[in-house]
Parts: sequence; structure tokens; C-alpha cells
Amino acid sequence: MKATLTVLGSGTSMGVPTIGCDCRVCTSDDPHDRRLRPSILVEYDGHTVLIDTTPDFREQAIREKVKRLDAVLYTHAHADHILGLDDIRPLSFRREGKIPLYAHASAADSLEDIFRYIFKSDYKFGGIARVEMNRFNGVVELFGASFEPVEIIHGEAIIHGFRFGSAAYLTDFSEIPTASKERLRGLDILFLDALRHRPHPTHSTVENSLKLVEELKPQRAFFTHISHDLPHRETNKTLPEHVRLAHDGLKLEFQIA
Repeated sequence: MKATLTVLGSGTSMGVPTIGCDCRVCTSDDPHDRRLRPSILVEYDGHTVLIDTTPDFREQAIREKVKRLDAVLYTHAHADHILGLDDIRPLSFRREGKIPLYAHASAADSLEDIFRYIFKSDYKFGGIARVEMNRFNGVVELFGASFEPVEIIHGEAIIHGFRFGSAAYLTDFSEIPTASKERLRGLDILFLDALRHRPHPTHSTVENSLKLVEELKPQRAFFTHISHDLPHRETNKTLPEHVRLAHDGLKLEFQIA
């Protein structure tokens, strides 16, 4: 079954341009250097699955003309990946039943605590996102496709990327455990965190992610969660032909089942 992956955002937690910054990337005229917070949309067989609800989700959804949402998967509960949850409200009002959310137990607990007014409120006057939380502990089956959580290390925390069909999306990692690498070899599309060139305690660098591409051998690799240290065109010129910086609005086709 064919699917389309859309990059809603390819930026780091502060986005690019970054507030108050006048560096050459933040002031660039290249639209590829405008990076909203990191998220993707996967569409197949008439269904739409979102990975993470960023603080920029409203802008992202309007830009991509998103009209339906069938499920949301969460990688982890950091602010840049969850704070747009409230903005899925209009999409939840357009459907029968609640939108299912899927998160690991620790992330689900954080989401329910931060958004208590959604999950633990007795508010009776409407206007609250119509969602239901599901805690995953293995593969999530959605509309004829499998979304497999893949454990990755984000500093000292264990969070999750996802493999779905011939593609995988891994953002916010400093290390990929050996067991997880075995689930990521020889894919068509592989998304990897590549914050910048300089080392960072919780994120991969361009150099580290290039080594992973060489090891895992995807047909196509895209770097995401990109800071304002990396100008789009200039950086792409230094990368192998099958490796590119992702950019907001990028669309890719692949086989999901």
C-alpha cells in the first residue's frame, strides 16, 4: 500500500528563525531555512496519522490543508512535541468518535498531567479536544498499517521513534541501541536527528547521523530537528546524494504495507 509522508516541521525546539537571533540562517531569504518544530504526517488509504503535536501544529495544518486526523503517535513528552495538542480540536469535532492518541506510559502520564483540562476535567461546556489516550507497549496497528515503536536514547531518557512499512522516523536522539538498529536496516526512507555539527548531550550531530546512514544503509536519508547552525543549501552540498536535510513541506512516497 502506497503512503505519503509530509514533513510538517524540521526544526529544533526553538524553531528557525529563533526569537531574537539575527544569524545568517535566521535572517535567510531561503524558505528552506524556515523550520517549524519537528513533526510528520503519514497519509494512506484515506487515513491520516500524525506523529507529535508541536506548538506550531495549527500553522502546519493550515499550510498543508489538513482536513482529517485519524490518530496521533507521540515520540515523547517534551514541550516541542506535545504543546499543540489543543490545536487538534477542530479536527476532532469533524469526526465520529474521539481521536485516539498513542504514547508510551511515561509520555502518556505527562500528557495527561499537562493537559488535565482535557483528560481529567469535569468541564461541561464543550470546546475540549475529543481524544482518548492509549498506552502502547509494542506495535500499534492503524488502518491496515503497523507502526512499530523503536527505542532510542535522548540524553538519559529512553524515548521512541517509529518504523512504518519501508520508512522510519527518529527524532531527538543521542544514541540508537544495537537492538533498535536491527529494525532500521535497509529501509527506503530513514529520518534521523541531526541538530548541528558541534556535539550536543541529547542530540545527534550531522557527522554522527552520517555514520548511522553508512551503517544502516537506507535508500534515502533525511536529517531533521535541525538548528540554525545549518544553512539548508550549503549543508546539502556537503552531503552524499542520497542524504538531505529535511525541509518543511517536503513530501515523500513510500510503501507502508
